[in-house]
Amino acid sequence: MNTKARLLLVTVIVFFCSKISAQKPADIENYINAYKEIAISEMQRSGVPASIILAQGIHETEAGTSELVRKSNNHFGIKCKENWTGSVVYHDDDARGECFRSYDTPLDSYKDHSDFLRNSMRYAFLFKLDPMDYQSWAYGLKKAGYATNIRYSQILIKLIEDYNLQQYTLIAMGKMKRPDEQFAENVNEKNANYAKTNTATVSSASKPVSVDAPNVPQYPTGEFTINNTKVIFARSGASLLSIANDYNMPLARLLDFNDLNNEDVLVKDQLLFLQRKRKVGNNEFHIVREGETLYDICQSEAIRYESLQELNHLANGTQPAVGEKLYLQSEAPSRPALASEKMQQQYQTSTVVNK
Repeated sequence: MNTKARLLLVTVIVFFCSKISAQKPADIENYINAYKEIAISEMQRSGVPASIILAQGIHETEAGTSELVRKSNNHFGIKCKENWTGSVVYHDDDARGECFRSYDTPLDSYKDHSDFLRNSMRYAFLFKLDPMDYQSWAYGLKKAGYATNIRYSQILIKLIEDYNLQQYTLIAMGKMKRPDEQFAENVNEKNANYAKTNTATVSSASKPVSVDAPNVPQYPTGEFTINNTKVIFARSGASLLSIANDYNMPLARLLDFNDLNNEDVLVKDQLLFLQRKRKVGNNEFHIVREGETLYDICQSEAIRYESLQELNHLANGTQPAVGEKLYLQSEAPSRPALASEKMQQQYQTSTVVNK
């Protein structure tokens, strides 16, 4: 790689790292407090779950800090399209100088987002879903083409679960009283609790990776194995292109092995596999932990996403409930209970008790 190319790569890495670091837990909490009332009212008006509205707003605006939202009040990254007759701004996204809708106020953006989903045939099927089933809504948005990021659904789900956004859906539906409202949780605290119990079987004599926070799993530096599959532990902000070059493999192959889609840098600390994951796991079972998505489980157990779904009779867009047993080596006798089902049962029980 020549000097010019290296400088370009460094510039790209710094740019994306700055975007990632801007989305701090405090920024997210401030965003939620600023726009939760609009999300609740928009759900009541349009039927789009408030949890989904807020999660999309947080992600698309980098918790209200992105350049696009600052200059256009565009909270959902909606591009002009041929039928848009309002104000516009130009912003670099998938291509340079793309046309984005511009709004006078954030409320205008929120309303247009709801109408955009409600009035498009592409998203019509979403409104047949249970509004409390945020997992299916998140996967449905990705399926309908709202975003190109292969992990868009997981990103929304994690935001909803880390910051307790489901409560705003319940408030909008009249299933939760406002005095019962809880403050948004700090994602770092939850991640620390999750990391405390999230361990992987590794084989390496290398010195463990040093970590800043307590209770974070310590993985070896360099290459090691999980489930007889070569893997490394990479930190948030790491360049995926540089990692691919370091291990003499095409970037596309690294992304494919890890179910990633055109990312430039990692958005969180995570395991990165250098080989295709296995069809069965090294362990017989995996008990679903708080905060885990199917993607997290596939990475920690080094098992293919589609294999985990097939063994456990899980359809696209479903998320097993915390505490459920997932089969990693043989077909499960039945589908595990889903998070949406258990949540529905809990609120039905709570409603009966409070009557």
